[in-house]
Amino acid sequence: SYYDTLYIYTVLCYIGGSKSIRNRYQMQDKYNNELKGLSQAERSVIDTLTRTGRLIIRAENLQDQFGYKKKNANLLLSRLTKKGWLQRLVPRIYRKIPLGSDSSNPVPDDPWPIAMEIFGPCYISGWTAAEHWDLTEQIFNSTVVFTQQKQRRTEHKIAGLIFKTRAVSPERFFGIKKVWSKNLQIQIADIHKTIIDIMDDPAIGGGGIQAVEIFKAYIHAKDASIETLCKYAEILDHGAVYKRIGFLIEKTTKNQSQWIDRLHSKIKTGIVNFDPHGPKKGQIITKWGIRLNVPLEDIA
Repeated sequence: SYYDTLYIYTVLCYIGGSKSIRNRYQMQDKYNNELKGLSQAERSVIDTLTRTGRLIIRAENLQDQFGYKKKNANLLLSRLTKKGWLQRLVPRIYRKIPLGSDSSNPVPDDPWPIAMEIFGPCYISGWTAAEHWDLTEQIFNSTVVFTQQKQRRTEHKIAGLIFKTRAVSPERFFGIKKVWSKNLQIQIADIHKTIIDIMDDPAIGGGGIQAVEIFKAYIHAKDASIETLCKYAEILDHGAVYKRIGFLIEKTTKNQSQWIDRLHSKIKTGIVNFDPHGPKKGQIITKWGIRLNVPLEDIA
């Protein structure tokens, strides 16, 4: 109870208990004091969120766990938001505000769990995955998410976080690793799929020049595998990817003729820009059917 907690804290302070223990009881004391302003139903929800470590909550969670009707669940979540316990992310989706936060609308320190909850089924890719796999040192202020949900727009600002989304079919969900963050399983493109996604759309790698730098970092990574890269390209089966990957492998590696010939056999006629958003001018590499509209020195 509250008074038991207060008594234990007082005794620990008197006998010089460890700082970590005192801090823990101070936080518990603060938690109990803040709970005083809640109804029994609201306390039950907050206690459950705290005990289970759940960060994201929806009305459906209250319906399933507590038997609330949808209308009542939404009202309770709205009340907890007004009282500063929850933060509304998007309609009908909330997150628990960390105890001790100085703001009622804090910017979350980890966007990945939020991405999984809001855009799922989805996975992290592009420059975000490239950062995770140490393929770039450039810092980006947004998170790239590939989702199976239809998207009305490609950029979303949620609780101060920016998400760049791309709607893709379930067939794009290959080459994915699972990692853990905030007690939630995160899906992220593996190091090879990260390259394939960026070669399919260099913009999600930061543009043509940055995409080249990421590819060059991949080639020197200990987990690099030209074989896996080519197999992933064949699964995706996009002509522009064959051209960009084949050209870059030929420019940056040696003794890979087997895979270069294999990729070259799959290209079709027509010219594609290396950077689709770059200028429509530049040297045309006839062998690969690609217009090199980024500086050549950034590729060699």
